Amino acid sequence: MKRKITALLLSAFLLPGLGQIYLGRKALGGIIIVLINLILLMALFVLMKALSPVIASKVAAGAISISPSEVIKAIEEVSGFGKAVLAAFFLVWTFSVVDIIRRREEK
Repeated sequence: MKRKITALLLSAFLLPGLGQIYLGRKALGGIIIVLINLILLMALFVLMKALSPVIASKVAAGAISISPSEVIKAIEEVSGFGKAVLAAFFLVWTFSVVDIIRRREEK
């Protein structure tokens, strides 16, 4: 029971998939970790794609700072895709946690 709680805490709070690896399910844990990393990279790509025109225009104008309203406006343009990426992250995270909860205790 203690191993299961430790695995649950690892997957829920540290890195989804780490609990599966801790319990010896290395293939599933590795797949979950790769999926989480791909989702986070996709989120970073979307954020940078949205902000790059704002940053480029400020650099071209010689400005040093970007106002929060400009950042928010740029992010709002990709908010639909951002919501999809966030949903994918929570879907994989939930699967990781539920998988550990539903797993039978080994003797």
